[in-house]
Parts: sequence; C-alpha cells; structure tokens
Amino acid sequence: MALATLTARVDEKDKANFDAFCSNVGLNTSTAINLFVKAVLRENRIPFEITQTPDPFFSETNMAYVKKSIQELKSGKGTVHELIEVDDE
Repeated sequence: MALATLTARVDEKDKANFDAFCSNVGLNTSTAINLFVKAVLRENRIPFEITQTPDPFFSETNMAYVKKSIQELKSGKGTVHELIEVDDE
C-alpha cells in the first residue's frame, strides 16, 4: 500500500497539546490521525458528535428576561429615550 502525506494547519498550542496527548496514550501523531481517518471511512461519518455551543442570548434565563421586559413595555412601564449615537473614532 502506497502512503500519501496529509498536511493540515492547526494552532501551535493545539498541536503541542495533541502531540503530548498522543505520547501519553502510547501513540504518535501520525497513528492517531490514521485512527481517525480509518474510523471516518469505516463509519462513513465523523466518529463523534459535533455540536455548536448555543448562543447565550437564547438561553432560557435570558429569553424569560426578554419576555418579561416586553410585557413591561406593553403595560406602559417602559421609558422612552432618544437613540444615543457614538462615534467610532
């Protein structure tokens, strides 16, 4: 089987930490990456869940606060003020 080189750019600190992790579990970096590639090909998917960190604006706590604020505005408890513009110089 012919071998090919795979090149990827990663943050220097991430590479150092990954190299250290691999060493600690008895692997070298190339072997760890080959394990990943084989798992992807075997499972025909990324072999772990990929999720996006939720936007904190849409947290339950914040959404409850926004809804409460809207109700207060609708009931006349809000304060009207002029838009304040700031120069970004």
